[in-house]
Amino acid sequence: MEKKEIVRIGYNKVAERIQEISGLEKEGIYELNLLADFTSRIPLSGLVLDAGCGYGVYSRYLSDKFKVIGVDISEKQIELAKQNAPKAEFICEDMTKTNFPNDYFDGILAFYSIIHIPRDEHYDLLSNFFRMLKMNGVVLLIFQVNDDPESYENNFFSRGVKMYWSGFDKNANLIMLKNIGFKIIWSKSVKESPKWGESSHLFVFAEK
Repeated sequence: MEKKEIVRIGYNKVAERIQEISGLEKEGIYELNLLADFTSRIPLSGLVLDAGCGYGVYSRYLSDKFKVIGVDISEKQIELAKQNAPKAEFICEDMTKTNFPNDYFDGILAFYSIIHIPRDEHYDLLSNFFRMLKMNGVVLLIFQVNDDPESYENNFFSRGVKMYWSGFDKNANLIMLKNIGFKIIWSKSVKESPKWGESSHLFVFAEK
């Protein structure tokens, strides 16, 4: 099965389970704190892309102040996102195919989505983010911390579901962003809650 199909089908199968475990009010408290820097740099009613929006928890938070467009490859996630964040607009598509005009967004968020895309597509994806971002616009992104050409799990969220990951290590991610033209404001390696398997991810806040 094609790698992105694994991701699409996998998230279709576990979408409701993720929401059940997380809860809209409990999801990503730490991440919401990190969003403070992101939101402080976006003008009121500015336009934000939530790339890999999942079931809409961050889109809901952001859409209270900004115009939000959420994109996700999973039909079920988009269905839930429309219910959870009715103020936002949602598109079901592969985020590597997202094509808005140059200098379009004030901010781009990509939480736990880039890590499911084959890493040989990461440079083009991030370059497209850079193109669509307005000058002085900001991104808040999550990457792998360790080098991972590709890895799989066969019991994602204890549901017997297959899932796929791919990514570079911390230094390679930061170098890639700088080579594209982003200015790194800060980067943080964060160990996740035990309920997510105690994995670590790299959070990067950067501007164009």
